Amino acid sequence: MKLLCHRGWWREIKDQNSIDAFRLALTHGYGIETDVRDLNGELVISHDLPKMPTKISFDSFLNLYSESREKPLLALNIKSDGLQKILMAKLAKYAVTNYFVFDMSIPDTLGYMKLNMPYAARLSEYETELGLAESSPYIWLDAFVSEWYDIDLISQLLEDSKTVIVVSPELHKRQHKTLWNELKLVEKSANLYLCTDLIDEAMGELYVTKD
Repeated sequence: MKLLCHRGWWREIKDQNSIDAFRLALTHGYGIETDVRDLNGELVISHDLPKMPTKISFDSFLNLYSESREKPLLALNIKSDGLQKILMAKLAKYAVTNYFVFDMSIPDTLGYMKLNMPYAARLSEYETELGLAESSPYIWLDAFVSEWYDIDLISQLLEDSKTVIVVSPELHKRQHKTLWNELKLVEKSANLYLCTDLIDEAMGELYVTKD
């Protein structure tokens, strides 16, 4: 199992989506989930609507990534429609290839598909049909209310050559121990990721490898 550091590797909420949080994750070779949107024609890192001046541009994030020794997986949570071409140009500028985009509307997702940009399809208790997941190499496995899936589903997706990113329950303010214990049955899979805030704890309790 590999880790995706949710908004970087931080220990205080104020440090989410900060350069220091991104640097810590990259220094240890762990992947990053972060939020991308546009502001006045430029791409920025921000979960919520950003206010001027923004402190973190997408360029500064990608520059940090390009200078890191390892190039772990980036999960880019797209918060605005119509960013395909500018996003593709920025990723090419910094030679970023180990990434996927996700969380777009279906019409917006089709725009990424037309450009052959890797994307993740989300499965949740509200999105149970494979649909776009059939053509996507990445599956964002989410559970907003409770864990509706089981290890058999994860195993089947892995057998179908999907890279599965499991959203850890604490991201939805639920306890995570039960799911983590179940994940130990498949934790040695090279195509399984856990997106979590609890990086230190995951390193101590789970079989964790790097990209």
